[in-house]
Amino acid sequence: MKRRTFIQTLAGGVAMLALAGPALADAMSDAKAFVDKYASQVTTWDGPTSGPKAESGKSIVVLAADMKNGGILKVVDGIDEAAKAVGWKVTTLDGAGSIAGRTAAFGQAMALKPDGIIINGFDAVEQGPAMQQAKDAGIPMVAWHAAPAAGPEPDIGIFTNVTTDPMKVSKAAADWAYVDADGKPGVIIFTDSTYAIAIAKADAMKKQIEDLGGTVLEYVDTPIAETSQRMPQLTTSLLQKYGDKWTHSLAINDLYFDFMGPSLAAAGLPGDGAPVNVAAGDGSESAYQRIRAGQYQAVTVAEPLYLQGWQLVDEMNRALAGQDWSGYIAPFHVVTKDNVEYDGGPDNTFDPGNGYRDEYKKIWGVQ
Repeated sequence: MKRRTFIQTLAGGVAMLALAGPALADAMSDAKAFVDKYASQVTTWDGPTSGPKAESGKSIVVLAADMKNGGILKVVDGIDEAAKAVGWKVTTLDGAGSIAGRTAAFGQAMALKPDGIIINGFDAVEQGPAMQQAKDAGIPMVAWHAAPAAGPEPDIGIFTNVTTDPMKVSKAAADWAYVDADGKPGVIIFTDSTYAIAIAKADAMKKQIEDLGGTVLEYVDTPIAETSQRMPQLTTSLLQKYGDKWTHSLAINDLYFDFMGPSLAAAGLPGDGAPVNVAAGDGSESAYQRIRAGQYQAVTVAEPLYLQGWQLVDEMNRALAGQDWSGYIAPFHVVTKDNVEYDGGPDNTFDPGNGYRDEYKKIWGVQ
């Protein structure tokens, strides 16, 4: 099936739904407007413009859930960039995609007696005892995707959790699928109940699709860390079960689609046909490559991963200075083949052209 552009799909969908009734036409127009809002370029800095100056010489440990995850890796790259600017030493420990690995990494982190800990990409509740130990030791912790929402989580010792708005991200992904399917999507949702944020996003996508009148064929809970082993056979099984009813996939992370393509290709399905794969995060390099090539992924709702790395350093600096978190929630971007070139550049990452690096350097008092 030849893929149409999003604009062509909208035009046809609105015309058809207008015949069906104004309420459905309004739903289509509203969904398209919401997606368009987040598919445009980000050129204006709307983050903090004041804060504490940075003290050089701090030692920070980054606890990464799994460095095979492209989103986590890019956040680490952003942290390294920002830490270099302020003269901090960063040690990154890889949890290697397992609870046991993250527990061991947390133990290593505590042994290093760092000035601060950055939790990168895993649910903080999972490491409750170690979190309490760090909290009792007075070690400030900031986090990326460690809780269902942005902002402080004082009960578990997190100064602030950095993320885009997960509910808006989920709505953008679901709305895109709804419009692309002319208002009649048959959706399979992929999530991982290990992470509270993953369940929150998946539940939001399910509700949005159903509220719009679409169909959720299945809600699949399968671990992100095991996608390479599980997704090939799971994809084949789902194709056999649902066939043409499966028009769109909605996943909480690009990683699910890293291992789906070969099974779809083996079934004789074209890369630009159904099921159309849409990720509600994170905007990995492999996702950009698939979208650019039109091969088994049409959309990623990308987070500004480098920017969030810089924000994590800024929030840590505020914690070390005894100040409040910045209150900033970074923008996300709906990446499609129509706009993949203008926001990702050669690095295949959503990196907003809003001057955030210079803005943070001004706050920190560094060049």
